[in-house]
Parts: sequence; structure tokens; C-alpha cells
Amino acid sequence: MNHSGRFRRRAGSLQEELTLLAPLALIAVITVLSFATPSHLYFSRFLSLAPAFAASLWPVAGTVAIGVLAAAIDVAVAVTFGPVDARSYTHLFTLMVIVGATAAAACASHVRQQREQALAEVSSVAETTQKVLLRPMPHRLGRLDIEALYLAAAARARVGGDFYEALETARGVRLVIGDVRGKGLSAVGMASAIVSSFREFAYDEPDLARLARRLDVSMGRYTALLPGDHTESFATAVLAEIPDDGSAVRIVNCGHPPPLLFHAGAVREVTPTASSPPINMGALLGEDYRIDTVSFTAEDQLLLYTDGVTETRDRTGAFFPLVQHAGQWDTDSPSRLLKQLHSDLVHYSQNHLDDDIAAIAIRAVASTASHRA
Repeated sequence: MNHSGRFRRRAGSLQEELTLLAPLALIAVITVLSFATPSHLYFSRFLSLAPAFAASLWPVAGTVAIGVLAAAIDVAVAVTFGPVDARSYTHLFTLMVIVGATAAAACASHVRQQREQALAEVSSVAETTQKVLLRPMPHRLGRLDIEALYLAAAARARVGGDFYEALETARGVRLVIGDVRGKGLSAVGMASAIVSSFREFAYDEPDLARLARRLDVSMGRYTALLPGDHTESFATAVLAEIPDDGSAVRIVNCGHPPPLLFHAGAVREVTPTASSPPINMGALLGEDYRIDTVSFTAEDQLLLYTDGVTETRDRTGAFFPLVQHAGQWDTDSPSRLLKQLHSDLVHYSQNHLDDDIAAIAIRAVASTASHRA
């Protein structure tokens, strides 16, 4: 995998370099045609395309240099063929067009560079936000091996409404994964608020259902401070608690897709016995958050995921059959499990993911030693 990654980077770098040479290649082709064809065809008139093309690739100085080169070649063509009839006026007109096109291209290049700089700054902020919201997951917490996966639907996206976190507390490892309703900065803000609240309350709250309730109350206060109507802002989530001294996992499912449990070569969905409201909908619906306890012994694995997984579609519009695929996976490690999930999603969607995807794989190991990351 490392070799293929290096090959893709080198191929991408070579492609970028060849693209940057395109304005020069265009000038070379037009120059050859200008000297190799009858003079009345005036191929030199196309030289004004070169600075216009360069504006989309080169900085201002390079764009101007391309324009100067194109103008020089037009003069050379005019001198070579000599002034016959109105030919000199044609070359003069072409020269004026090249000068005008170069000036416009230089302005366009300047505007493009400013936008690229603004985009780079925004990307930097988004990357910093991602590091706060989706910090690198520790590979080992308590008696658990853990791996996380995040896939952005947009190629340049850094962060979205999906979130997750795992913490080692006095009551064992506590995890949360969820998906905020909606898109854009408002979804990112709410996701960040939920993760921040979870990091604060997970250490103190003795009961997992009460932890979910505190997240619900906290999000109600958060959305109340936002401008506009946010009464329908909510997040589905799964909270899980895996004690170090036990062989079970406690789960609160807040309207989220059910986790998958891999046990003894079989896989099943851990569906809640009673429904719990989404985060920020508990007070509105007046419902309690309920805990389900499931056996989770050594070598078992648990897969938590957002709805971007099950809502991935193929070319016919059919949803991704997660349980069917999961039954064919190797479950020797969380990293292996997530690699297979990633591969199957990309193949099933033909590399066209329409939604952000987050997933956490947790494997119980025999050792109960605590290794803090």
C-alpha cells in the first residue's frame, strides 16, 4: 500500500508539471503552424490564447511573460513574411489583441491567486477544526483495541456533521458516535458542541443514560443561544460503555443506526429494546434514555458507524447491505475490519460517496491492562 501511495503521488506531481507546461506547448504549436503554413492563414492570431490559458495555471509574472513571448513571436512572424498588402495591419491588430489579452489574463491570474490563498486559509481552519473535533483515536484504551475511520463525501472536505470520541474513564471506556442533522457550519458547530460536552461529562456521570440526558440538556442550551429557529436541530448518536472488569457493553442508542456485534464468527445488529430520543429531542419528546446491555467477551468486535454507511447507494440506487458484507469480513483486528468496510463502500458506490462516513471498530482483548494513549 505504501508503494502504491508513492506511485500515485509521483504520478500526480508529473501530471501537474505537464499541465503547467501547457501554455508553452500551445505557443510552440502555434509558432510551428505560423511558419509552416501559407502566410494568408494567419495562425499567429491564435497566440492570444496562450496568456489567457496561462492565467488559469501561472502566477501574474508568468502570465505576463507568456504574453510577452507570444507578442515577440507575432512580431517575428510579421518580419519573416514581410508587409504585403494589409498583412502588416493584420499582425499589428494581432499584437494589440495579445497585449489586451495579456493584461486581462494578468488581472484574472491575480484574482485567482487571491481566491486560492483564501481557500488555503479556510482549508487550514477546517483542518484545525477537524483535529479538535475528530482527534486521532488512540489505538488502545483499557482492554480494547480501537480504530476509527472518517470519509468525507466531498474530495476537499475536512470536516462535517459526523463526530466520534472515545475516552478511558473510571467506569471503563466510553464512546460516542453520531451524525448531526443538516450540513454546513451549523452542523459542524453542533457536532463540536456535542463532542466537547461528552469530553466534559463522560468522566463525571456515573450512569450512561444520565450522560445521554446531560448531552441532550447541554445541546438544548447550545441551540437556544444560536440566532434563528433551531428547534429541529438534533443529532442521532450511540453511546457505549465497556467496563475494564466486565465482559459486557452498555449501549444507549439515540435514534442512530444499530451497531454491529461480531461474535464467534457471526455478526448481528444490536437493536435497542426500547427507543431513545435523538440528542436535543429528549426534552421535546419527553422520553427517557434507555440502556441495553450486551455480552462483549474477548475477541468480540463492535462496529459503530454513521448512516452514511448504510445509505451508500450503487448505480441502481440500492442501499449498501452492511450486514451481508460484514458477514464476509475478517475480524482479526479493528484496522482490518475498517479497511474492508472502506474497500466495500468504495467498490459498491463506484467511488461516488454522497455522504460523510464515520466508523469506530472496537475489539475486546484478553488483557485488562490499561494503556493510556
